[in-house]
Amino acid sequence: MKDRLADLAACKKNGEDGESTIVVEKDHFMDEFFQQEVPAADLHRNVVMKWDLSWRLLCIGSRLLKQTVVECPSISAAQRHPLKTVEDLRNSIAKIAQNVEEVKKKHSIILSAPNPEGRTKEELEDLNKEIKKIANKVRAKLKTIELSFEQDENANRTSVDLRIRKTQHSVLSRKFVEVMTEYNETQTLFRERSKGRIQRQLEITGKTTTDEELEEMLESGNPSIFTFDIISDSQITRQALNEIESRHKDIMKLESSIRELHDMFMDMAMFVETQGEMINNIEKNVMNASDYVEHAKEETKKAVKYQSKARRKMMFIIICVTVLLVILGIILATTFS
Repeated sequence: MKDRLADLAACKKNGEDGESTIVVEKDHFMDEFFQQEVPAADLHRNVVMKWDLSWRLLCIGSRLLKQTVVECPSISAAQRHPLKTVEDLRNSIAKIAQNVEEVKKKHSIILSAPNPEGRTKEELEDLNKEIKKIANKVRAKLKTIELSFEQDENANRTSVDLRIRKTQHSVLSRKFVEVMTEYNETQTLFRERSKGRIQRQLEITGKTTTDEELEEMLESGNPSIFTFDIISDSQITRQALNEIESRHKDIMKLESSIRELHDMFMDMAMFVETQGEMINNIEKNVMNASDYVEHAKEETKKAVKYQSKARRKMMFIIICVTVLLVILGIILATTFS
């Protein structure tokens, strides 16, 4: 730490405009903080609130560090690389979340129209492709970071920097899984609502199906299976048949997309599950720290109050001693005179 402060002082004297990194390299720093056990009851706290807190802390930390990291001759590019990687991952995950919201809007438009415009479906397909592309990149980067941890541990490199990077990696992984879970739920909901539209259109054509029969039809991959025994020349029926086939194609594309993401999703979910306890420990300590701060405020108020009382008592004692000395002086003067 002293070395880093010396580097910062040197940069300041040289008048160099650039950024510097403060790195704490002492081993076993805050070991007690990172190794505390969490009671089993605390593991069942509200998951959404916990991970939202972790994500907010990571975002705030990234912004603060980004403002601190400036070009300085004594700071290598390798030391700045992890921070840039974390920032890139955070932005990529935020972009996925933004695209998921856009996907929801496109789903609403498609479901509200009997025959949606081809442009809307193309935009939806582009969004799905972009989400998959970004998600694959995020997964690859998280995997690379995870492998670097194993290499550092094999080389017996244990430091606070490694623990911080592990914490950042765990929070990013959990946020990534959270966003992809929302995306998966969005896709599943769209499938169910599209299936409901198909079932209603089949009823319009006079063909009633159960959920099991409809699932078999969807899994067949052949849209004509819906309409092979429906013969009618009415305009309403033809429109219904067109929508049935269109919805069926949408569902087939959707299922293909879900299958492509399934392996990646399960892989990351398993990792997050194994890392959950470490994050619980960290969050427990963060919550405890907040409690300690509040307790410290109360103790500070009490200390100020006691200090004020102590001053008054001291003044009273000084006055009493002064009066006694004056009286004693008068008595002694009278006695000797």
